[in-house]
Amino acid sequence: MNYVIIVLVGILGSVLTYYVNEHLKQGAVRASALLALIVGLFFYIFPDVLNEYLSKSIPIVFIGTSFIGMVASHSKGSYLRLALAGILFSVIYINKGNFFNGYGGALGTIAFIALLTTMAISNAFSKRKKVKKKIKSIKEKVFKKE
Repeated sequence: MNYVIIVLVGILGSVLTYYVNEHLKQGAVRASALLALIVGLFFYIFPDVLNEYLSKSIPIVFIGTSFIGMVASHSKGSYLRLALAGILFSVIYINKGNFFNGYGGALGTIAFIALLTTMAISNAFSKRKKVKKKIKSIKEKVFKKE
């Protein structure tokens, strides 16, 4: 159940940050900082609301996924892509073990990996559709019925 909550927080972090950034016109840095501050303060003031693992991990995951939500509007694609990147971030965070210990910028690095992977997969599928459409139009031209 803890992992499901972490994944949901990952989705919320990326999507809410993007929403505040773009639709409420607060800018990427302000949106990320404002939401991260709210979540961080909540768990600082009420540390016993959830179990210890969630109270420690939710602010970290939210801050990391808020980096995903800082993406520029012309490159984001859709809320679905942001949600998928948030899910991927959460999965990497859950399974990272001690790999990133001692490295500065671990959250930003995981956010970059998650967003870049999601964008690459999305781009591959969109190009695939374009290629299929082009092949179909070529077939229609070559084998057109007279």
